[in-house]
Amino acid sequence: MTTGATTTTGGPTPGTGGPAPGTGGPVRPRVGVSSCLLGEPVRFNGGHSRDRFLSGPLDPYVDWVPICPEMELGLGTPRETLRLERSPSGPRLMTRKTRADLTGRMTALAEARAAALDVDGYVFKARSPTCGVHGIPLYPGADGPPLDRRQRGVFAAAVVEAHPLLPVEDEGRLNDAVLREAFTERIFAHARLRALLTGDWRPRDLVAFHTRHKMQLLAHDPAGYRAAGTVVARADALPRAETAAAYAGAFRAALAHRARPGRNVNALQHCLGMLGLDRARRDHLAGVIGSYRAGLVPLSVPAALIRHDAEGEENQGAAYVRRQTFLSPYPEELALRHHVAA
Repeated sequence: MTTGATTTTGGPTPGTGGPAPGTGGPVRPRVGVSSCLLGEPVRFNGGHSRDRFLSGPLDPYVDWVPICPEMELGLGTPRETLRLERSPSGPRLMTRKTRADLTGRMTALAEARAAALDVDGYVFKARSPTCGVHGIPLYPGADGPPLDRRQRGVFAAAVVEAHPLLPVEDEGRLNDAVLREAFTERIFAHARLRALLTGDWRPRDLVAFHTRHKMQLLAHDPAGYRAAGTVVARADALPRAETAAAYAGAFRAALAHRARPGRNVNALQHCLGMLGLDRARRDHLAGVIGSYRAGLVPLSVPAALIRHDAEGEENQGAAYVRRQTFLSPYPEELALRHHVAA
């Protein structure tokens, strides 16, 4: 798996059913990952850094694409430690003891890998001079303390540069409940988009996809939702490839904005307004939404109640709400919204 072979358990995604025709509906995200985070013994000391969330709750629902750039470079394990050092031409990737400069080889590998990468997200190993996304130290040379801790690992930098809208995190930041939920939401949305655009889609399918994601996009970036909608409106007049590229860019850019509690409230209220509920039930749900706004209950509570009521009705508004990915952006079994409050 260190060469990047896709790891999959096969079968449908539990708790999500099959793909929704014409919408690119529930599919398994393909996620790049530092191999050591899945328990592979490829670290510099011959060990691993198995992450409990990635190899536990998330594992049944995604197809991993594990990569260890050091192993692909032939460094083996155990191996000499690496670090970034200052030079006139920019940071250099150096071995600590033998002082070998691996910058050129690692950069070439990283750029080739990044160009061929076809994933819906990536989880990198934190604090790695090759795979770290945030806060990697830069040293002045063979000796001395770090000059700063603002660098990005050589491999991670190439991936981010080639795929600027790709959901990217490291396992350390995924310990934060809000960041974990946001990353998971985005990889499933990217996967649905990939499923749509790699299939035999028609403009009407793009309309259905965009409609299904309306509340989710509005919760992230209302202007981005409108920009994506402009592409959808012109789909019949543009070449298929141009439409796909433009929509993918607008969709991913919108989701790159963090969903805010106020926008979540607006999306919940929109969904509530579509349901034909009696006054008492409507007032009750409005109160629950207010409790979320006040930080008294997590987002999962009003979302689950609205979804439940939509499933109990047979009308056009309820059908519209049931299709909204905002209410079920990923398998319910992950239960990540239980920890997301306003």
